[in-house]
This record gives sequence, C-alpha cells and structure tokens, in this order.
Amino acid sequence: MNDSSGKKEADSREEVKMANERRIEELMNINNRYVRTERHLEQHSDISNPDNLQHSEQVQQERQQQMDNLKNIIAYGTHEMEDQKENLLRRMEYTDGYLNYNAQHMDNETLEKTLEKQEHRKEQLDFMS
Repeated sequence: MNDSSGKKEADSREEVKMANERRIEELMNINNRYVRTERHLEQHSDISNPDNLQHSEQVQQERQQQMDNLKNIIAYGTHEMEDQKENLLRRMEYTDGYLNYNAQHMDNETLEKTLEKQEHRKEQLDFMS
C-alpha cells in the first residue's frame, strides 16, 4: 500500500466519522423535538383543534421515520433513500390535497407551519437527488 492510498483511506474514515457525528447530532435534535411534541400532545390534546392533532401526528410519524433512518445509517451504513423519497413525495401530494381542500378553514399559524413543512420536504427531496 502506498502513501497515497493510505491517506485516502484515512480521509475516508475521517469523513465517515464526521458524517456519523452529524447524524447523531441530528438524531438527538429530532428526538428532542419528538419528545417535546409528545409531551405537548399529552398535556393539551383535549383542547387542540382536530386538524392540528392530525398534523402533529403526521409530523411525529415523519420524525420517527427520520430517526429510524438515521439509526440504520449509523448502525449499518445503509438507509432506505428510495423508500424515503417515495414517502416524501406521497406526503407532499397528500398535504397539497389537504391544503387545497382545507386551507381556507385553517388558522394562520397552522397553515403557515404546514406550508413551512412542505418547503422542508422540497428541500429534503433536493438533498436526495
């Protein structure tokens, strides 16, 4: 093995290490948001708008999928990018339909957050492509 290939291997290992550190940090951030939302839902679900509850549950499912995906990448070095891409496309389509039908009945904050989530999904798709 020459010095060049040894350096490439070390660089590659360092890149994987740094990527996993970012993944772990992101996993912790998603988990914190997940836990806070769960607590909020437990404490306030009796006074919340049913549309908000449905949206919150959808967001929680997405967070759970993101956490599972990150765990798979960290533990096994693999992830289900194509499944995730299909899921994102399906969620975007579902939410677009939901917005088209319900936007005029939604409060401004919920509408804004839903549109923000759609934008985030578009960014995720761009990242995957």
